[in-house]
Amino acid sequence: MRVLYLIFALLIFTTEINSHPDLSNPEDKSLTDYSELEKLFIEWRNFENPPLRNGAPDYTSETFDKRWDEFQDFKQKLISIDTAGWSVNQKVDWNILLAEMNGFDFNYNILKPWVRDPAFYKTIWMARSDVPAHEGPTHHMTTEVWQYDFPLDEKGVNTLIEDLKIIPPLHAQAKFNLKGNARELWITGIRTIDNQIEDLNSIKKFPGVSKNGKLIQVIEEAISSTRNFSQWLKTEAKKKTGPSGIGKENYTWYLQNVHLVPLTWEDEVMLMKRELARAWSALKLEEHRNRDLPAIEPASSEDEYIELARRSAKSLINFLEEEEIVSVKEYFEPALNVHLGEFIPEEKRHFFWIGAHFDPRPLYSHFYHWFELARMDLEPNESIIRQQPLLYNIFDSRNEGLATAVEEIFMDAGLYDEDPRVREIVYIMIAQRAARGLGSLYAHANMMTMEEAGGVHTEYTPRGWMKTEKDLMIFEQHLYMRQPGYGTSYITGKYLAEKAMMEYAMQKELSGEEFKLKEFFDKLNSIGNIPMTLASWEMTGSKPEF
Repeated sequence: MRVLYLIFALLIFTTEINSHPDLSNPEDKSLTDYSELEKLFIEWRNFENPPLRNGAPDYTSETFDKRWDEFQDFKQKLISIDTAGWSVNQKVDWNILLAEMNGFDFNYNILKPWVRDPAFYKTIWMARSDVPAHEGPTHHMTTEVWQYDFPLDEKGVNTLIEDLKIIPPLHAQAKFNLKGNARELWITGIRTIDNQIEDLNSIKKFPGVSKNGKLIQVIEEAISSTRNFSQWLKTEAKKKTGPSGIGKENYTWYLQNVHLVPLTWEDEVMLMKRELARAWSALKLEEHRNRDLPAIEPASSEDEYIELARRSAKSLINFLEEEEIVSVKEYFEPALNVHLGEFIPEEKRHFFWIGAHFDPRPLYSHFYHWFELARMDLEPNESIIRQQPLLYNIFDSRNEGLATAVEEIFMDAGLYDEDPRVREIVYIMIAQRAARGLGSLYAHANMMTMEEAGGVHTEYTPRGWMKTEKDLMIFEQHLYMRQPGYGTSYITGKYLAEKAMMEYAMQKELSGEEFKLKEFFDKLNSIGNIPMTLASWEMTGSKPEF
């Protein structure tokens, strides 16, 4: 990794040298038009999508090795672009593209999900992610079942058939590619592949599917292939003995050069510990302050939950509008209403729905996610580089971080002034995010197993709310092992969002202007789903260190 650091430093140094054209010399054409970056972005995204092998994306080492020189050419083209005279938002776009290319580099050299991570070969996705793209590494031809409208018309049937046909050749290739020795990724990945069998079986029950013999046949072939792949994974699992974490040095490089988080592994450990202690102590102070108030009683029936959910959603939307927190668009309410949840018996509730049955507004605040996705769909960013989800989950500090930050921001702005016991739920949620992030850091440093990291996650979550349902803990710790930095992005991104607010407010104060929360959020929203450090740069004009 030290070699990668030196290469990156050299590239930045080269960029600095090239950023000062000789304006007195008419022959000096080093100044580059921004349209060249847009053109390069389109070419880059086309390249990043791999070629096909037997109808499935080709992740063989042979093909990656053949394409490496072409990748290096793309990166050199980017580095050679002269951004002198560009606006801040154009320079931000340049850095987005550099971060994506660094992500490709890291995946090729270090993470290698197609080699180490069986869950990479999951194809079926039944629901849309609440962030711009699926959490964690996914292959390039996933089947997004949630995008289909059942019963299917003829075009829909043919499209779904073509989607599902890639599953058998992809599994055949996976058996060739998966040579890694990451035991925990392997073992937990089997669970993901087994879940695909359940999802495929559920599709057969969708309206109109059982009547189409050709579609049923393709689904059955996909089920058979998935079941065979799962059995192969279980057999091979006996040979796996190695660690799954990428180590502290690689983790830090990835944070700083791909996700543009200006922290080290050690910095994140300290931040998680600080937020965990702060959340616990704040919770205890809230409990003390509220000691004479009646406890909140959870919804105990479907009717009670529906009434609570509708009232809470309306309360949140009204608060955002009436208190001038953010410009509430016409799509906010319908975007939220689709995700209000449903009544779950007490014994089956996991962490988030335990809290939601007391008062769902803390969770609905985190569902700021859905406002952002609706904005992507209905008000796409002017920059073509920001219209699509950034690759490699580079958006996590922005989307997960801001969604976590607003839980406390809305609370501090007065959302629960008439219901002070709800504040306790907010601090419980912050503590849970800090605990699971801390565990994931130790797991990536190979100082703990995933199971031990889950112990930190579980034991340090207040009121035992993570002890009720182990599937959530396994899912989360598995995801965070698969996608470095994601488990901490909730708290890290929250810190970066708050830092951006501070810098924006300081700038207003120094210029004698009034800080307006609505103006801050509207500006941040207009910038798009990009790393918080870049968003802060665009808001303040002050270039960050990353």
